[in-house]
Amino acid sequence: MASWRELGPGNYALVTAGELLNSGLVVGQERALVIDTGCGPRQAKQILSAVREITELPLIVANTHAHYDHFFGNAVFADAGVSEFWAHQNAARQIAEGGDWQHRQVNSETEPEMAARQGAETRIVVPNALVGEQPVLLDLGGVTATLFYLGRGHTDGDLLIGTSSTVFAGDLVEQGSHPSFEDAYPIEWAESLRQLSALRNRYEFLVPGHGQPVNDEFVKTMSGTMLTAVRMAQEAMRETPHDATKSIPILPYGPEQSRWFISRLKQTA
Repeated sequence: MASWRELGPGNYALVTAGELLNSGLVVGQERALVIDTGCGPRQAKQILSAVREITELPLIVANTHAHYDHFFGNAVFADAGVSEFWAHQNAARQIAEGGDWQHRQVNSETEPEMAARQGAETRIVVPNALVGEQPVLLDLGGVTATLFYLGRGHTDGDLLIGTSSTVFAGDLVEQGSHPSFEDAYPIEWAESLRQLSALRNRYEFLVPGHGQPVNDEFVKTMSGTMLTAVRMAQEAMRETPHDATKSIPILPYGPEQSRWFISRLKQTA
């Protein structure tokens, strides 16, 4: 069951089942911005229906990054008339080049059509409005949303959306579970988190991609933990260069996340 949490005037966060995604909604006087569309048409329809409980305004979509649970619902929104899809340029490139392989990660019980690639609503809709190194200001009519990039982290295309009260951080920030490192840049991720925590005076609410809203102290701690893990793993790689996995038991993440962490650290350091 989807339910909205109001975070400030015209700012909402919505949790939907499946991947327990936090979608965002920013409502202006002329348009509304939907942040992340879910992992397939069923979740996307839940999100769209919930959006229409709040507003009938024309919609824009922003995808925070190129992981399936954040953009596989784009086709539902396109079929509902949305023509403007925003993302960081790196994320849009990844969606265009490699979105299809992510179908096998979809839960076939909750999103059977998406898992089987059946129907027009399962097509990949690539964002067509791009953010680069410079922020983009979206005028929604009396309300401005700022789309900005702090650098590589969870992926190389993590887009953040800021309003007068809220920043929607996507999976650059996760609460309630270990970070996912499959496409990550661990050293740079820690720095991006440090920059985000430094914005504490701008935003009252910080919405992660999954989990409960957090504050700047949570983000600062997440950054510090990641830097500590980097030092631990780097030391282990120096001591046992052929078997850095010996550091897994001492890293502050689960075994699977730690293996990915070490792998990505080797690839990106």
